[in-house]
Amino acid sequence: MIATEKFTFTGKHGHILDGRLELPLNVKAKAAAVFAHCFTCTKQSHAATRIASALAAKGIAVLRFDFTGLGGSDGDFANAGFATNVEDLTAAAEALDARGLPPLLLIGHSLGGAAVLAAAEHVPQARGVVTLNAPFDAEHVFEHFGDAIAEIEEAGEGEVTLAGRKFRIARGFLEQGRDQPQAKRIANLGKALLVMHCPQDEVVGIENARLIFEAAKHPKSFLSLDNADHLLTEVGAAENAANLIAAWAAPYLADLPAEPREPFGGTVEVSTAGGKFAQWVRTASHEFIADEPVSYGGSDHGPTPYDLLLSALGTCTSMTIQMYAERKKWPLDSVRIELEHSRDHAEDCLDCDKDGSPIQVIDRAIELSGDLTEEQRARLMEIADKCPVHKTILGDLHIHSTLVE
Repeated sequence: MIATEKFTFTGKHGHILDGRLELPLNVKAKAAAVFAHCFTCTKQSHAATRIASALAAKGIAVLRFDFTGLGGSDGDFANAGFATNVEDLTAAAEALDARGLPPLLLIGHSLGGAAVLAAAEHVPQARGVVTLNAPFDAEHVFEHFGDAIAEIEEAGEGEVTLAGRKFRIARGFLEQGRDQPQAKRIANLGKALLVMHCPQDEVVGIENARLIFEAAKHPKSFLSLDNADHLLTEVGAAENAANLIAAWAAPYLADLPAEPREPFGGTVEVSTAGGKFAQWVRTASHEFIADEPVSYGGSDHGPTPYDLLLSALGTCTSMTIQMYAERKKWPLDSVRIELEHSRDHAEDCLDCDKDGSPIQVIDRAIELSGDLTEEQRARLMEIADKCPVHKTILGDLHIHSTLVE
């Protein structure tokens, strides 16, 4: 379960770059990563969103952002070439570090993979670099410009069509991508490297993965993204890549201190967990998320407060019935209970700062399975009303609140 935050920062040339930070709910992230999207993609690309979400769910915070001139970021894309992307990645890493989340992983998809290889030397905190369907040479992208390159060189600017979309490309864009010392950078990476590539990739051929891998020194690994396409849009491909990244990175993050879990005196502890309504519920031995449904503005990461109330009554009722039947040695096989709170939740929430009327009714339908007599069933229904939670709800209940300084 994750929370997504808007995350903006300033690039080297003063442009505001727009990003999204994926965070594990409530639990402090054990590591942080910067994700670089593919050429002409954005932070909202299929691979970026799904890999970031999947890694956040595993405890790794991920910043995905738009390079200069793309998506929600300021600047001129026509002149913002490979060198600018590298500068953007360095700025992103610095902003993440300033947030208190040192960027320990750099992850890049397609041309973004070439960019993270180039940016790694400027991110001393990084322990690992991951490339996904990345080209060995930054000039690889020029292959998609066709005859437009000559026009750009002569006129200083030209139009290219990529994936059905038209983009303005300036001569400066070409100059930034040329003569990039990628082989030297990879050889001197000084960080663990994971090369991931789809053997069937028709946009960036698998030979690029071989060249990257051969240029690198150990520790280095290669993982094949079988049955995937270049953009990782096949069902489950991006999530599978994220799972592989998390497993590969684990040894390089093993020394990170675990989030301290202080003991507490109460039976239940509730604390905000990120998002609009999500709450982290912790007992002495269990943890889970409570939330509101999307229809009420929540993210539906867990049961609602009323779900939990009904669950408490239902579980206690079932346990009480089972205990009584067992003591009596009655042939009760199983208990099934359906509960419904009849009051409209939205109206109740609007009245939460008023005296308001009490909860009107809870409907509890009890199904008893087993070779029971009518008398035994009737008695078990009487016992249902004697469960401790039932008595607590209907009893003279006082709630004492104390402000903790």
